[in-house]
Amino acid sequence: MPGNKKKVTRTKKGKGAPPTKSGSRKKDWRSQHQHLFPSTPKAFGIGGDVVPKKRDLSRYVKWPRYVRLQRQRAILKKRLKVPPGVHQFTNTLDRNQAHTLFRILAAHRPESAQEKSQRLKEQAGKEEKGQEDKSKKPRVVKFGLNHVTDLIESRKAKLVVIAHDVDPLELVIFLPALCRRMDIPYVIVKGKARLGQVVYQKTATVLALTDVKKESAAALDQFIKNVNPQFIGAPVSRKFGGGVLGVKAQAVVRAREREAAKEAAKAQLF
Repeated sequence: MPGNKKKVTRTKKGKGAPPTKSGSRKKDWRSQHQHLFPSTPKAFGIGGDVVPKKRDLSRYVKWPRYVRLQRQRAILKKRLKVPPGVHQFTNTLDRNQAHTLFRILAAHRPESAQEKSQRLKEQAGKEEKGQEDKSKKPRVVKFGLNHVTDLIESRKAKLVVIAHDVDPLELVIFLPALCRRMDIPYVIVKGKARLGQVVYQKTATVLALTDVKKESAAALDQFIKNVNPQFIGAPVSRKFGGGVLGVKAQAVVRAREREAAKEAAKAQLF
């Protein structure tokens, strides 16, 4: 009948091999010879394949001893109960205030070794000619723990800058109390290496400003007004630091709290 037409299935061009007499497609050559292509997954163990470049291997690195000690010390300070005298060194200047402070300190850097050599040569040349050296005393940052302590005790320091990461901390732990006693403004900043760069040293525990240039006097006065409420103007902190549990311990505590909440809810039902 004209209405009962058989459906003819047509294969698209380029899609697989044409059907054989038996109706099954021809297997390609590789599938027929799988024994020639064994599966060899990559092994990234010792002596194995080269690890991809993008993989992060930092947790497998054996860090130097001083790095490990720094990290262990930081963790211990979080876990243990830290007394207020030590905990106060975590209260440091923020980024904007530190930027203002170091701009003022940069204007009062002491002379470098090259500048000192050049100045001494010029001074020697004047002395040979019989001329007097009328140069004024430079107004520079003072550094050195004993020197700065003497300046604080004699009330000559206008601002004291203390590093927060001095080791051992006992070297500078008394300075905030001494500054309060002598009513001298002080700040605590991050990084003894940053203070060292100001005075051409590797590190510096404490710096002090005594004489300030005219162009920096107004900026220094405004800076001291801004930071005094955070340090010398704030009440003496009696707050202990530390006591922060690790990630796993916090998860255990939360799980116990959830169980206790479930038990309390069941007790209310009955």
